[in-house]
Amino acid sequence: MAKKIAEIFHFAVIAAVIVIPFRLLIAQPFLVSGDSMVPSFHNNDYLIVDELSYRFREPTKSEVVIFRSPVEPSKYLIKRVIGLPGETVEFLFPEKLSTVQGLTNSVILKDGEYFVEGDNRNESFDSRYWGPLPRANIKGRAFLRLWPLTQIGFFPGATTTTLVP
Repeated sequence: MAKKIAEIFHFAVIAAVIVIPFRLLIAQPFLVSGDSMVPSFHNNDYLIVDELSYRFREPTKSEVVIFRSPVEPSKYLIKRVIGLPGETVEFLFPEKLSTVQGLTNSVILKDGEYFVEGDNRNESFDSRYWGPLPRANIKGRAFLRLWPLTQIGFFPGATTTTLVP
């Protein structure tokens, strides 16, 4: 009996030595909440977030990133990179912020700033509301979709999609 307990303990230690650093440094699970990224992602899609790539390179335009909300730091959000540091981004004000149709705004992104929007613009709380996203808030990119089973795949959302206005 003691040998079996020792084997289980040994297995648990090895598993912890492998799993904990992997979860802390390389990849994390992420559950999509809401419809801001439809049609690319839907509510309850289960993703694995690649946290390693951005340690060696910066996010690129059109990549789907997972980040800590600048407004509610305890929440993580998923959006598409629309603007990169040094670029000028022009966008329509969300209808909720302006009663004037067609009113435009622009922002010049500084070093370490990104402009992110949801694919479903009318349902997305994004840079149009709270401004540029600091690089420090970006946790990683969508690497693998595990759910729903019919849409399992690497780099989900990486293909060009039709955005919902």
